[in-house]
Amino acid sequence: MAGQRALLLASFLLPGFLLSEAAKILTLSLVGGSHHLLLDRVSQILQDHGHNVTMLQQRGNSLIPDFKGKETSYQVIPWLPPEDYNKELKNNIEFFLEEALVDRNTFGNFLKLMEVLALQCSHFLRRSDIMDSLKKENFDLVIVENFDYCPFIIAENLGKPFVSILSSLFGAIDFGLPSPLSYVPVFNSLLTDHMDFWGRVKNVLMFFDFTMKQRQVQSTYENTIKQHFPEGSRLVLSHLLEKAELWFVNCDFALEFARPLLPNTVYVGGLMARPVEPVPQEFENFIAKFGDSGFVLVGLGSMVSTFQTQELLREMNSAFAHLSQGVIWKYKPSHWPKDINLAANVKLVDWLPQNDLLAHPRIRLFVTHGGMNSIMEAIQHGVPMVGIPFFGDQPENLNRVVAKKFCVSIQLKQIKGETLAVKMKQVIEDKRYKSAVVAASIIRHSHPLPPAQRLVGWIDHILQTGGAAHLKPHALQQLWHEQYLLDVVLFLLVVTLGTLWLCGKLLGIMARWLCGARKLKKA
Repeated sequence: MAGQRALLLASFLLPGFLLSEAAKILTLSLVGGSHHLLLDRVSQILQDHGHNVTMLQQRGNSLIPDFKGKETSYQVIPWLPPEDYNKELKNNIEFFLEEALVDRNTFGNFLKLMEVLALQCSHFLRRSDIMDSLKKENFDLVIVENFDYCPFIIAENLGKPFVSILSSLFGAIDFGLPSPLSYVPVFNSLLTDHMDFWGRVKNVLMFFDFTMKQRQVQSTYENTIKQHFPEGSRLVLSHLLEKAELWFVNCDFALEFARPLLPNTVYVGGLMARPVEPVPQEFENFIAKFGDSGFVLVGLGSMVSTFQTQELLREMNSAFAHLSQGVIWKYKPSHWPKDINLAANVKLVDWLPQNDLLAHPRIRLFVTHGGMNSIMEAIQHGVPMVGIPFFGDQPENLNRVVAKKFCVSIQLKQIKGETLAVKMKQVIEDKRYKSAVVAASIIRHSHPLPPAQRLVGWIDHILQTGGAAHLKPHALQQLWHEQYLLDVVLFLLVVTLGTLWLCGKLLGIMARWLCGARKLKKA
Protein backbone atom coordinates (compact mmCIF):
# COMPACT_ATOMS: atom_id res chain seq x y z
CA MET A 1 0.00 0.00 0.00
CA ALA A 2 2.82 2.37 0.89
CA GLY A 3 4.52 1.56 -2.42
CA GLN A 4 1.34 2.41 -4.31
CA ARG A 5 1.09 5.77 -2.50
CA ALA A 6 4.73 6.56 -3.33
CA LEU A 7 4.11 5.70 -6.97
CA LEU A 8 0.99 7.89 -7.04
CA LEU A 9 2.88 10.78 -5.45
CA ALA A 10 5.69 10.40 -7.98
CA SER A 11 3.19 10.53 -10.85
CA PHE A 12 2.06 13.95 -9.62
CA LEU A 13 5.53 15.28 -8.90
CA LEU A 14 7.27 14.01 -12.03
CA PRO A 15 5.62 16.39 -14.54
CA GLY A 16 6.55 19.37 -12.38
CA PHE A 17 10.11 18.08 -12.12
CA LEU A 18 10.35 17.61 -15.90
CA LEU A 19 9.05 21.12 -16.56
CA SER A 20 11.43 22.81 -14.11
CA GLU A 21 13.94 23.38 -16.93
CA ALA A 22 12.76 25.97 -19.43
CA ALA A 23 12.95 25.12 -23.13
CA LYS A 24 14.39 27.46 -25.76
CA ILE A 25 11.65 28.07 -28.32
CA LEU A 26 11.85 30.02 -31.59
CA THR A 27 8.69 31.44 -33.21
CA LEU A 28 8.75 32.62 -36.85
CA SER A 29 6.59 35.63 -37.77
CA LEU A 30 7.24 36.46 -41.42
CA VAL A 31 3.90 37.86 -42.60
CA GLY A 32 2.35 40.32 -40.15
CA GLY A 33 -1.23 41.40 -39.49
CA SER A 34 -3.50 38.87 -37.78
CA HIS A 35 -0.96 36.10 -38.45
CA HIS A 36 1.58 37.98 -36.34
CA LEU A 37 -1.00 38.62 -33.61
CA LEU A 38 -1.60 34.88 -33.29
CA LEU A 39 2.12 34.10 -33.03
CA ASP A 40 2.58 36.97 -30.60
CA ARG A 41 -0.11 35.46 -28.37
CA VAL A 42 1.46 31.98 -28.58
CA SER A 43 4.90 33.42 -27.77
CA GLN A 44 3.52 35.35 -24.81
CA ILE A 45 1.70 32.32 -23.38
CA LEU A 46 4.79 30.11 -23.60
CA GLN A 47 7.04 32.83 -22.14
CA ASP A 48 4.64 33.29 -19.23
CA HIS A 49 4.71 29.54 -18.68
CA GLY A 50 8.45 29.68 -18.05
CA HIS A 51 9.98 28.91 -21.43
CA ASN A 52 12.59 31.14 -23.10
CA VAL A 53 10.91 32.37 -26.28
CA THR A 54 12.57 34.23 -29.14
CA MET A 55 10.60 35.55 -32.11
CA LEU A 56 12.09 36.15 -35.54
CA GLN A 57 9.91 38.95 -36.93
CA GLN A 58 9.89 40.48 -40.39
CA ARG A 59 9.47 44.24 -40.34
CA GLY A 60 9.40 47.13 -42.76
CA ASN A 61 6.27 46.41 -44.79
CA SER A 62 3.96 49.41 -44.46
CA LEU A 63 0.95 47.50 -45.78
CA ILE A 64 0.92 44.84 -43.08
CA PRO A 65 1.10 46.18 -39.51
CA ASP A 66 4.11 44.72 -37.75
CA PHE A 67 3.31 46.07 -34.23
CA LYS A 68 6.96 46.90 -33.65
CA GLY A 69 6.15 49.43 -30.96
CA LYS A 70 4.55 46.86 -28.68
CA GLU A 71 6.52 45.77 -25.64
CA THR A 72 6.97 42.03 -25.25
CA SER A 73 8.29 39.84 -22.46
CA TYR A 74 9.97 37.56 -25.00
CA GLN A 75 13.01 38.42 -27.12
CA VAL A 76 12.49 39.70 -30.69
CA ILE A 77 14.99 39.40 -33.54
CA PRO A 78 13.91 41.84 -36.26
CA TRP A 79 14.58 41.20 -39.93
CA LEU A 80 14.28 43.83 -42.63
CA PRO A 81 14.13 42.47 -46.21
CA PRO A 82 15.97 44.37 -48.96
CA GLU A 83 14.25 47.65 -49.92
CA ASP A 84 13.72 46.66 -53.57
CA TYR A 85 12.06 43.45 -52.47
CA ASN A 86 9.80 45.34 -50.05
CA LYS A 87 8.63 47.52 -52.92
CA GLU A 88 7.85 44.45 -55.01
CA LEU A 89 5.95 42.84 -52.13
CA LYS A 90 4.03 46.06 -51.51
CA ASN A 91 3.01 46.28 -55.16
CA ASN A 92 1.88 42.65 -55.21
CA ILE A 93 -0.17 42.97 -52.01
CA GLU A 94 -1.76 46.20 -53.26
CA PHE A 95 -2.68 44.54 -56.55
CA PHE A 96 -3.97 41.42 -54.77
CA LEU A 97 -6.20 43.44 -52.42
CA GLU A 98 -7.46 45.81 -55.12
CA GLU A 99 -8.43 42.86 -57.32
CA ALA A 100 -10.17 41.17 -54.37
CA LEU A 101 -12.17 44.34 -53.66
CA VAL A 102 -13.58 44.34 -57.20
CA ASP A 103 -14.32 40.60 -56.98
CA ARG A 104 -11.41 39.50 -59.18
CA ASN A 105 -9.75 37.38 -56.52
CA THR A 106 -8.19 34.83 -58.89
CA PHE A 107 -5.86 31.95 -58.12
CA GLY A 108 -3.33 33.49 -60.54
CA ASN A 109 -3.08 36.59 -58.34
CA PHE A 110 -2.54 34.41 -55.28
CA LEU A 111 0.15 32.43 -57.11
CA LYS A 112 2.03 35.66 -57.94
CA LEU A 113 1.92 36.62 -54.26
CA MET A 114 3.34 33.21 -53.31
CA GLU A 115 6.16 33.67 -55.84
CA VAL A 116 7.13 36.93 -54.14
CA LEU A 117 7.00 35.28 -50.70
CA ALA A 118 9.23 32.48 -52.01
CA LEU A 119 11.69 35.16 -53.13
CA GLN A 120 11.51 36.64 -49.63
CA CYS A 121 12.38 33.21 -48.26
CA SER A 122 15.52 33.09 -50.42
CA HIS A 123 16.51 36.57 -49.22
CA PHE A 124 16.26 35.45 -45.62
CA LEU A 125 18.10 32.14 -46.07
CA ARG A 126 20.97 34.10 -47.66
CA ARG A 127 21.35 36.08 -44.42
CA SER A 128 24.08 33.83 -43.04
CA ASP A 129 24.59 36.16 -40.06
CA ILE A 130 21.03 35.59 -38.81
CA MET A 131 20.91 31.90 -39.74
CA ASP A 132 24.25 31.19 -38.04
CA SER A 133 23.09 33.08 -34.96
CA LEU A 134 19.88 31.03 -34.81
CA LYS A 135 21.80 27.77 -35.22
CA LYS A 136 24.17 28.71 -32.37
CA GLU A 137 21.19 29.30 -30.08
CA ASN A 138 20.39 25.57 -30.43
CA PHE A 139 16.64 25.93 -29.93
CA ASP A 140 14.68 22.98 -28.59
CA LEU A 141 11.63 23.72 -30.72
CA VAL A 142 10.50 25.97 -33.58
CA ILE A 143 6.92 27.22 -33.95
CA VAL A 144 5.75 28.14 -37.45
CA GLU A 145 2.56 29.58 -38.98
CA ASN A 146 1.05 28.19 -42.15
CA PHE A 147 0.38 31.27 -44.34
CA ASP A 148 3.21 30.16 -46.63
CA TYR A 149 5.92 27.48 -46.71
CA CYS A 150 8.92 29.60 -45.76
CA PRO A 151 8.74 29.04 -41.97
CA PHE A 152 8.69 25.27 -42.56
CA ILE A 153 11.76 25.55 -44.82
CA ILE A 154 13.61 27.67 -42.23
CA ALA A 155 12.85 25.16 -39.46
CA GLU A 156 14.17 22.33 -41.65
CA ASN A 157 17.29 24.35 -42.48
CA LEU A 158 17.91 24.83 -38.77
CA GLY A 159 17.51 21.07 -38.29
CA LYS A 160 15.11 21.48 -35.38
CA PRO A 161 11.75 19.87 -34.58
CA PHE A 162 8.80 22.15 -35.23
CA VAL A 163 5.10 22.54 -34.56
CA SER A 164 2.68 24.49 -36.73
CA ILE A 165 -0.09 26.93 -35.88
CA LEU A 166 -2.97 26.85 -38.37
CA SER A 167 -5.12 29.96 -38.62
CA SER A 168 -7.96 27.58 -39.56
CA LEU A 169 -8.26 23.90 -40.36
CA PHE A 170 -9.97 24.51 -43.69
CA GLY A 171 -7.11 26.56 -45.13
CA ALA A 172 -5.29 25.72 -48.36
CA ILE A 173 -2.82 23.24 -46.89
CA ASP A 174 -2.86 19.45 -46.74
CA PHE A 175 -0.87 17.73 -44.01
CA GLY A 176 -2.33 14.22 -44.16
CA LEU A 177 -5.48 14.72 -42.10
CA PRO A 178 -8.24 12.17 -42.85
CA SER A 179 -10.77 14.03 -45.01
CA PRO A 180 -13.66 11.82 -46.18
CA LEU A 181 -15.08 13.67 -49.17
CA SER A 182 -18.61 12.55 -48.36
CA TYR A 183 -18.87 15.01 -45.46
CA VAL A 184 -15.62 17.04 -45.14
CA PRO A 185 -15.80 20.03 -47.52
CA VAL A 186 -12.74 20.78 -49.65
CA PHE A 187 -11.23 24.25 -49.31
CA ASN A 188 -13.03 26.81 -51.50
CA SER A 189 -15.96 24.49 -52.23
CA LEU A 190 -18.23 26.56 -49.93
CA LEU A 191 -20.06 23.34 -49.02
CA THR A 192 -21.17 22.18 -45.59
CA ASP A 193 -20.95 18.72 -44.02
CA HIS A 194 -24.55 18.09 -45.17
CA MET A 195 -24.03 17.34 -48.89
CA ASP A 196 -26.59 15.94 -51.30
CA PHE A 197 -25.51 13.85 -54.30
CA TRP A 198 -24.52 16.83 -56.46
CA GLY A 199 -22.74 18.39 -53.48
CA ARG A 200 -20.60 15.26 -53.14
CA VAL A 201 -19.91 15.30 -56.88
CA LYS A 202 -18.78 18.94 -56.59
CA ASN A 203 -16.63 18.10 -53.55
CA VAL A 204 -14.81 15.29 -55.40
CA LEU A 205 -14.13 17.56 -58.39
CA MET A 206 -12.97 20.36 -56.08
CA PHE A 207 -10.60 17.89 -54.41
CA PHE A 208 -8.78 17.26 -57.70
CA ASP A 209 -8.73 21.01 -58.42
CA PHE A 210 -7.38 21.74 -54.92
CA THR A 211 -4.66 19.08 -55.29
CA MET A 212 -3.43 20.54 -58.57
CA LYS A 213 -3.43 24.10 -57.21
CA GLN A 214 -1.55 23.05 -54.11
CA ARG A 215 1.16 21.52 -56.30
CA GLN A 216 1.37 24.80 -58.23
CA VAL A 217 1.81 26.75 -54.98
CA GLN A 218 4.52 24.35 -53.79
CA SER A 219 6.30 24.67 -57.14
CA THR A 220 6.87 28.41 -56.48
CA TYR A 221 9.40 27.36 -53.82
CA GLU A 222 11.41 25.04 -56.08
CA ASN A 223 14.14 27.61 -56.79
CA THR A 224 14.43 28.47 -53.09
CA ILE A 225 14.89 24.80 -52.23
CA LYS A 226 17.43 24.24 -55.02
CA GLN A 227 19.49 27.25 -53.88
CA HIS A 228 19.67 26.32 -50.20
CA PHE A 229 19.56 22.52 -49.96
CA PRO A 230 22.12 20.09 -51.45
CA GLU A 231 20.98 18.00 -54.41
CA GLY A 232 21.01 14.76 -52.44
CA SER A 233 18.80 16.14 -49.65
CA ARG A 234 16.29 18.32 -51.48
CA LEU A 235 13.03 18.95 -49.67
CA VAL A 236 9.66 17.68 -50.80
CA LEU A 237 7.24 20.15 -49.24
CA SER A 238 4.39 17.69 -48.85
CA HIS A 239 6.74 15.39 -46.88
CA LEU A 240 8.07 18.32 -44.86
CA LEU A 241 4.57 19.16 -43.60
CA GLU A 242 4.20 15.62 -42.28
CA LYS A 243 7.33 16.12 -40.14
CA ALA A 244 5.51 18.61 -37.89
CA GLU A 245 5.34 17.28 -34.35
CA LEU A 246 1.99 18.95 -33.63
CA TRP A 247 -0.64 20.93 -35.52
CA PHE A 248 -2.43 23.55 -33.43
CA VAL A 249 -5.64 24.77 -35.05
CA ASN A 250 -7.01 28.21 -34.21
CA CYS A 251 -10.58 26.97 -34.44
CA ASP A 252 -13.24 25.29 -32.32
CA PHE A 253 -16.03 22.80 -32.91
CA ALA A 254 -18.43 25.54 -31.87
CA LEU A 255 -17.71 26.72 -35.42
CA GLU A 256 -16.09 23.88 -37.37
CA PHE A 257 -18.01 20.88 -38.70
CA ALA A 258 -17.28 17.68 -36.77
CA ARG A 259 -14.58 15.68 -38.56
CA PRO A 260 -11.86 13.09 -37.89
CA LEU A 261 -8.51 14.27 -36.51
CA LEU A 262 -5.08 12.74 -35.98
CA PRO A 263 -3.70 12.43 -32.43
CA ASN A 264 -1.19 15.25 -33.09
CA THR A 265 -3.91 17.74 -34.14
CA VAL A 266 -5.08 20.01 -31.32
CA TYR A 267 -7.82 22.62 -31.47
CA VAL A 268 -6.95 25.84 -29.62
CA GLY A 269 -9.74 28.13 -30.87
CA GLY A 270 -10.17 31.12 -28.60
CA LEU A 271 -6.44 31.43 -27.99
CA MET A 272 -6.68 35.18 -28.61
CA ALA A 273 -9.34 35.64 -25.92
CA ARG A 274 -8.29 38.04 -23.17
CA PRO A 275 -9.93 39.29 -19.99
CA VAL A 276 -12.53 41.97 -20.70
CA GLU A 277 -11.56 45.50 -19.66
CA PRO A 278 -13.75 48.62 -19.29
CA VAL A 279 -14.47 50.36 -22.60
CA PRO A 280 -12.72 53.77 -22.91
CA GLN A 281 -14.95 56.71 -22.02
CA GLU A 282 -15.08 58.15 -25.57
CA PHE A 283 -16.77 54.93 -26.74
CA GLU A 284 -19.11 54.82 -23.73
CA ASN A 285 -20.22 58.39 -24.42
CA PHE A 286 -21.04 57.51 -28.04
CA ILE A 287 -22.89 54.30 -27.09
CA ALA A 288 -24.95 56.13 -24.46
CA LYS A 289 -26.46 58.40 -27.16
CA PHE A 290 -28.42 55.46 -28.59
CA GLY A 291 -29.82 54.10 -25.33
CA ASP A 292 -31.43 50.67 -25.52
CA SER A 293 -31.08 50.56 -29.31
CA GLY A 294 -27.43 49.73 -28.71
CA PHE A 295 -24.65 49.80 -31.27
CA VAL A 296 -23.12 47.92 -34.21
CA LEU A 297 -19.39 47.20 -34.38
CA VAL A 298 -17.69 47.22 -37.80
CA GLY A 299 -14.20 45.74 -38.19
CA LEU A 300 -12.95 44.53 -41.55
CA GLY A 301 -9.39 43.51 -40.70
CA SER A 302 -6.01 45.17 -40.52
CA MET A 303 -5.28 44.88 -44.26
CA VAL A 304 -8.66 45.44 -45.88
CA SER A 305 -9.42 48.60 -43.89
CA THR A 306 -6.72 50.40 -45.88
CA PHE A 307 -8.07 49.38 -49.29
CA GLN A 308 -11.84 49.87 -49.23
CA THR A 309 -13.00 51.47 -52.46
CA GLN A 310 -14.95 54.72 -52.47
CA GLU A 311 -18.01 53.00 -53.91
CA LEU A 312 -17.93 50.38 -51.14
CA LEU A 313 -17.58 53.09 -48.48
CA ARG A 314 -20.53 54.99 -49.95
CA GLU A 315 -22.81 51.94 -49.94
CA MET A 316 -21.82 50.86 -46.44
CA ASN A 317 -22.28 54.40 -45.09
CA SER A 318 -25.73 54.51 -46.71
CA ALA A 319 -26.65 51.18 -45.10
CA PHE A 320 -25.55 52.33 -41.63
CA ALA A 321 -27.67 55.47 -41.97
CA HIS A 322 -30.79 53.22 -42.10
CA LEU A 323 -30.06 51.79 -38.63
CA SER A 324 -31.44 53.06 -35.32
CA GLN A 325 -28.27 51.82 -33.62
CA GLY A 326 -25.00 53.68 -33.36
CA VAL A 327 -22.15 52.36 -35.51
CA ILE A 328 -18.52 52.19 -34.41
CA TRP A 329 -16.43 51.62 -37.53
CA LYS A 330 -12.71 50.92 -37.57
CA TYR A 331 -11.59 53.11 -40.46
CA LYS A 332 -9.05 55.92 -40.48
CA PRO A 333 -10.94 59.24 -40.40
CA SER A 334 -8.07 60.86 -42.34
CA HIS A 335 -8.77 58.46 -45.28
CA TRP A 336 -12.50 59.18 -45.43
CA PRO A 337 -13.52 60.61 -48.86
CA LYS A 338 -14.43 64.29 -48.63
CA ASP A 339 -17.36 63.94 -51.04
CA ILE A 340 -19.17 61.38 -48.82
CA ASN A 341 -21.09 62.82 -45.87
CA LEU A 342 -20.61 60.51 -42.92
CA ALA A 343 -23.92 59.24 -41.47
CA ALA A 344 -24.89 60.92 -38.20
CA ASN A 345 -24.95 57.62 -36.28
CA VAL A 346 -21.44 56.54 -37.37
CA LYS A 347 -18.19 57.01 -35.46
CA LEU A 348 -14.92 56.39 -37.33
CA VAL A 349 -11.87 55.41 -35.29
CA ASP A 350 -8.23 54.55 -36.06
CA TRP A 351 -8.24 51.95 -33.30
CA LEU A 352 -10.82 50.23 -31.15
CA PRO A 353 -10.76 47.68 -28.30
CA GLN A 354 -12.60 44.99 -30.28
CA ASN A 355 -12.67 42.34 -27.54
CA ASP A 356 -14.04 44.80 -24.95
CA LEU A 357 -16.66 46.23 -27.32
CA LEU A 358 -17.85 42.74 -28.27
CA ALA A 359 -18.36 42.06 -24.56
CA HIS A 360 -20.38 45.27 -24.08
CA PRO A 361 -24.01 44.61 -22.98
CA ARG A 362 -25.42 47.03 -25.59
CA ILE A 363 -23.78 45.51 -28.67
CA ARG A 364 -26.35 44.23 -31.18
CA LEU A 365 -24.29 43.17 -34.20
CA PHE A 366 -20.75 42.67 -35.48
CA VAL A 367 -20.01 43.40 -39.16
CA THR A 368 -16.84 41.45 -39.97
CA HIS A 369 -14.65 40.39 -42.89
CA GLY A 370 -14.63 36.82 -41.57
CA GLY A 371 -11.11 36.60 -40.14
CA MET A 372 -10.81 33.67 -37.75
CA ASN A 373 -9.66 35.78 -34.79
CA SER A 374 -12.65 38.12 -35.17
CA ILE A 375 -15.13 35.26 -35.53
CA MET A 376 -13.80 33.46 -32.46
CA GLU A 377 -14.03 36.67 -30.42
CA ALA A 378 -17.64 37.17 -31.54
CA ILE A 379 -18.49 33.57 -30.58
CA GLN A 380 -16.70 34.05 -27.27
CA HIS A 381 -19.08 36.89 -26.36
CA GLY A 382 -22.21 35.59 -28.11
CA VAL A 383 -22.54 38.34 -30.74
CA PRO A 384 -24.38 37.63 -34.05
CA MET A 385 -22.66 38.69 -37.26
CA VAL A 386 -23.02 39.97 -40.80
CA GLY A 387 -20.06 38.80 -42.84
CA ILE A 388 -18.43 40.48 -45.85
CA PRO A 389 -15.69 38.09 -47.09
CA PHE A 390 -12.83 39.47 -49.18
CA PHE A 391 -10.23 36.74 -49.82
CA GLY A 392 -8.29 33.81 -48.41
CA ASP A 393 -10.09 31.64 -45.89
CA GLN A 394 -12.70 34.33 -45.11
CA PRO A 395 -15.43 32.92 -47.43
CA GLU A 396 -14.94 29.46 -45.92
CA ASN A 397 -14.96 30.84 -42.35
CA LEU A 398 -18.20 32.68 -42.98
CA ASN A 399 -19.69 29.68 -44.78
CA ARG A 400 -19.43 27.78 -41.50
CA VAL A 401 -20.82 30.66 -39.45
CA VAL A 402 -23.82 30.89 -41.79
CA ALA A 403 -24.33 27.10 -41.61
CA LYS A 404 -24.38 27.35 -37.80
CA LYS A 405 -27.13 30.02 -38.15
CA PHE A 406 -25.55 32.87 -36.22
CA CYS A 407 -24.59 34.98 -39.22
CA VAL A 408 -25.66 36.06 -42.68
CA SER A 409 -23.09 36.70 -45.39
CA ILE A 410 -23.12 39.15 -48.28
CA GLN A 411 -20.74 39.16 -51.23
CA LEU A 412 -18.83 42.30 -52.19
CA LYS A 413 -20.55 42.54 -55.57
CA GLN A 414 -23.96 42.41 -53.85
CA ILE A 415 -23.33 45.27 -51.45
CA LYS A 416 -25.83 48.06 -51.95
CA GLY A 417 -27.00 50.38 -49.20
CA GLU A 418 -30.52 48.95 -48.96
CA THR A 419 -29.41 45.32 -49.30
CA LEU A 420 -26.84 45.57 -46.53
CA ALA A 421 -29.29 47.46 -44.30
CA VAL A 422 -31.89 44.70 -44.74
CA LYS A 423 -29.30 42.02 -43.84
CA MET A 424 -28.23 43.86 -40.69
CA LYS A 425 -31.80 44.48 -39.52
CA GLN A 426 -32.61 40.83 -40.18
CA VAL A 427 -29.88 39.63 -37.82
CA ILE A 428 -30.60 42.27 -35.16
CA GLU A 429 -34.37 41.69 -35.09
CA ASP A 430 -34.53 37.91 -35.53
CA LYS A 431 -33.57 36.57 -32.10
CA ARG A 432 -32.77 33.13 -33.50
CA TYR A 433 -29.36 34.42 -34.62
CA LYS A 434 -28.59 35.65 -31.10
CA SER A 435 -29.78 32.36 -29.57
CA ALA A 436 -27.61 30.31 -31.95
CA VAL A 437 -24.43 32.25 -31.24
CA VAL A 438 -25.07 32.19 -27.48
CA ALA A 439 -25.36 28.38 -27.73
CA ALA A 440 -22.03 28.34 -29.59
CA SER A 441 -20.53 30.56 -26.88
CA ILE A 442 -21.60 28.03 -24.24
CA ILE A 443 -19.85 25.26 -26.21
CA ARG A 444 -16.70 27.42 -26.35
CA HIS A 445 -16.71 28.25 -22.64
CA SER A 446 -17.55 24.75 -21.41
CA HIS A 447 -14.49 23.04 -22.90
CA PRO A 448 -12.71 21.01 -20.19
CA LEU A 449 -9.46 22.98 -20.65
CA PRO A 450 -8.89 26.58 -21.80
CA PRO A 451 -7.06 26.87 -25.15
CA ALA A 452 -3.91 28.32 -23.53
CA GLN A 453 -3.65 25.28 -21.25
CA ARG A 454 -4.11 22.93 -24.21
CA LEU A 455 -1.31 24.73 -26.07
CA VAL A 456 1.11 24.68 -23.14
CA GLY A 457 0.22 21.13 -22.09
CA TRP A 458 0.88 19.62 -25.52
CA ILE A 459 4.07 21.64 -26.06
CA ASP A 460 5.37 20.43 -22.70
CA HIS A 461 4.34 16.88 -23.58
CA ILE A 462 6.42 16.68 -26.75
CA LEU A 463 9.36 18.42 -25.05
CA GLN A 464 9.29 15.77 -22.31
CA THR A 465 8.89 12.82 -24.69
CA GLY A 466 11.40 14.01 -27.28
CA GLY A 467 8.85 14.50 -30.05
CA ALA A 468 5.48 13.22 -31.15
CA ALA A 469 6.36 10.05 -33.05
CA HIS A 470 3.89 8.16 -30.83
CA LEU A 471 1.10 10.47 -32.05
CA LYS A 472 1.73 10.02 -35.80
CA PRO A 473 -0.02 7.13 -37.54
CA HIS A 474 1.97 4.93 -39.94
CA ALA A 475 -0.42 6.14 -42.67
CA LEU A 476 1.78 9.24 -43.06
CA GLN A 477 4.61 6.98 -44.28
CA GLN A 478 2.50 4.84 -46.58
CA LEU A 479 2.24 5.31 -50.32
CA TRP A 480 -1.12 6.63 -51.45
CA HIS A 481 -2.17 3.33 -53.06
CA GLU A 482 -1.31 1.49 -49.83
CA GLN A 483 -3.18 3.99 -47.66
CA TYR A 484 -6.37 3.64 -49.69
CA LEU A 485 -5.91 -0.15 -50.09
CA LEU A 486 -5.92 0.14 -53.88
CA ASP A 487 -3.23 -2.57 -54.12
CA VAL A 488 -5.40 -4.88 -51.98
CA VAL A 489 -8.50 -4.09 -54.06
CA LEU A 490 -6.55 -4.74 -57.27
CA PHE A 491 -5.19 -8.03 -55.88
CA LEU A 492 -8.63 -9.23 -54.79
CA LEU A 493 -10.09 -8.15 -58.13
CA VAL A 494 -7.42 -10.11 -60.04
CA VAL A 495 -7.95 -13.15 -57.79
CA THR A 496 -11.73 -12.94 -58.22
CA LEU A 497 -11.58 -12.48 -61.98
CA GLY A 498 -8.91 -15.19 -62.24
CA THR A 499 -11.07 -17.58 -60.21
CA LEU A 500 -14.12 -16.81 -62.37
CA TRP A 501 -12.04 -17.32 -65.52
CA LEU A 502 -10.67 -20.61 -64.19
CA CYS A 503 -14.15 -21.78 -63.16
CA GLY A 504 -15.41 -20.85 -66.63
CA LYS A 505 -12.60 -22.84 -68.24
CA LEU A 506 -13.28 -25.87 -65.99
CA LEU A 507 -17.01 -25.70 -66.70
CA GLY A 508 -16.21 -25.52 -70.43
CA ILE A 509 -13.92 -28.57 -70.20
CA MET A 510 -16.54 -30.47 -68.23
CA ALA A 511 -19.26 -29.51 -70.70
CA ARG A 512 -17.16 -30.73 -73.60
CA TRP A 513 -16.34 -33.96 -71.75
CA LEU A 514 -20.02 -34.62 -70.99
CA CYS A 515 -20.94 -33.84 -74.56
CA GLY A 516 -18.27 -36.28 -75.82
CA ALA A 517 -19.44 -38.95 -73.37
CA ARG A 518 -23.03 -38.68 -74.64
CA LYS A 519 -21.90 -39.02 -78.24
CA LEU A 520 -19.96 -42.20 -77.35
CA LYS A 521 -23.07 -43.66 -75.68
CA LYS A 522 -25.18 -42.95 -78.74
CA ALA A 523 -22.55 -44.52 -80.97
